[in-house]
Amino acid sequence: MNSSQWYKDKVFYQIWPRSFKDGNGDGMGDLLGVYEKLDYIKSLGCDGIWFSPLYPSPGVDCGYDISDYFDIADEFGGMEAFKRVLDGAHERGMKVIMDLVVNHTSDQHEWFQKSRQRIEPYTDYYIWRPAKADGKLPNNWDSLFEGKAWAWDEVRQEYYLHLFAVQQADLNMDNPLVREEVKKVLRFWLDMGVDGFREDVITFISKKEGLPDDYIMPAAKGFGYFNHGPHLHEYLKEFKDDVFSHYDCMTLAEAPMISPKKALKYIDETADPVLDMMIQFSTQEADCLFTDFVHTPFSLRKLKRAFSSWQKGLEGKGWNMLYMENHDHPRIVSRYGSEKFHSESAKMLAASYLFLKGTPFIYQGQEIGMSNWYPKDPSMYEDVQTRWQYENVGVKKSPEKRLQRLWHGSRDSARTPVQWDGSENAGFTTGTPWFYVNENYKEINVASQEKDESSVLNFYRKAIGLRKELSCVRYGNYEEYGKNSSKLYIYSREDEKQKILVICSFSDKNERLKVPKAFDLEKAELILCNYDSADSPDLRPYEARVYLWGKQAKI
Repeated sequence: MNSSQWYKDKVFYQIWPRSFKDGNGDGMGDLLGVYEKLDYIKSLGCDGIWFSPLYPSPGVDCGYDISDYFDIADEFGGMEAFKRVLDGAHERGMKVIMDLVVNHTSDQHEWFQKSRQRIEPYTDYYIWRPAKADGKLPNNWDSLFEGKAWAWDEVRQEYYLHLFAVQQADLNMDNPLVREEVKKVLRFWLDMGVDGFREDVITFISKKEGLPDDYIMPAAKGFGYFNHGPHLHEYLKEFKDDVFSHYDCMTLAEAPMISPKKALKYIDETADPVLDMMIQFSTQEADCLFTDFVHTPFSLRKLKRAFSSWQKGLEGKGWNMLYMENHDHPRIVSRYGSEKFHSESAKMLAASYLFLKGTPFIYQGQEIGMSNWYPKDPSMYEDVQTRWQYENVGVKKSPEKRLQRLWHGSRDSARTPVQWDGSENAGFTTGTPWFYVNENYKEINVASQEKDESSVLNFYRKAIGLRKELSCVRYGNYEEYGKNSSKLYIYSREDEKQKILVICSFSDKNERLKVPKAFDLEKAELILCNYDSADSPDLRPYEARVYLWGKQAKI
């Protein structure tokens, strides 16, 4: 699909606009703030930006409920501000991708308002159904955010499907007119110069014919009937053939509950791929079951299985998207690392994935080790999913236990403003911030880490620089060692020029290092470590080391 495949050599930085940087002092992150920080993003070694939604929206789901696909919200600075950022990024050799959210729209979108009034041609733009004869819902499917997946509309006198918030009505992608609307959206932004799209829950856009009741799933009913539905591949191929194939762009598809084998149906480069990369969720499930709100003890073995299955499963056929954080999950230091060993574990987590094969994504604040937020009152949460969880799940437990569940699971921890410095509001805004600033901003911020050569921030810079210099990271084979270890993650990358060994301890205690027999450390160069030296035969808490054999040369 993409002849140049430039995305394979990029490192992307994800911006969640509301909380990145406020440039005009109104308390809301905006594109003026982004423009001010383009050189900072470039200084990390990142040469791509993924924007979470910037479109006009009522804000029920923080921008993922879109009311106009052809504009930029005034709160972010409008279209002229976006064009300035787009040009500024391109001048710096950086690509820009947008969020494409076409499984659903806001119920305030013009299409929905006309559809509920049965105004042609919008009548069947959404999935409408009458109540059953006994007055019950059209089927028993669950919403992923708020109770059941159907909401009654008084104007149309029918139910509409919403797999997420009540105000996020699912589009009827089986209607060819809707698919033509999507193509118009794609062309609009690509013609402007945008370099591609991250496609939000795109695997949900085709629902099983007849929308049958789900008697298989005990929870999340309907999931098997709307994920990877019967016409998904057909519709993705249509978007590719009619639009994407005419541009030098990339497509990145969010794909809950997907395996490497299933992913290859969409991204196999040896066949006819309809997408470039897919966002898997398996590396986000090492401390939970299906959802972040069902918390379990962290399992390194589970995380390693996820990493290795994707590295091996796509080898020679498809390309990995690599990430440890995004806007939809709590902060990784607090989940897989340690707030006690903050700096050490934040650096180790960076090393654990930045040398894998694929295109890495870094989420805003991850590069300084921003950690989870622990509000004292559940009403402080903004996220629609978090609020529903508190009010409807485990209600017999004490308020303290229910609040702790939110501490473990809420994605609002990833949405507190970026901590730029130790001044008021963490340097995010001169006004009143739209959301709470994490109380640890005086200890964890960009300004203090800029001054510290051994900071998490500068470790990220060094690691990103190394992955861009090492040909084996781009082209090499992957092998894991010590698969049964519950404390250490050790893997190698090797091509005909060089090989590296990446050693990561996920333990808060010293651990004995047993180097695989094929690797002689006396002949290696230690090119990265998150401690001052690596003289100890033992690995210290959350230690990371990267050893190199062979010539270190740029690709």
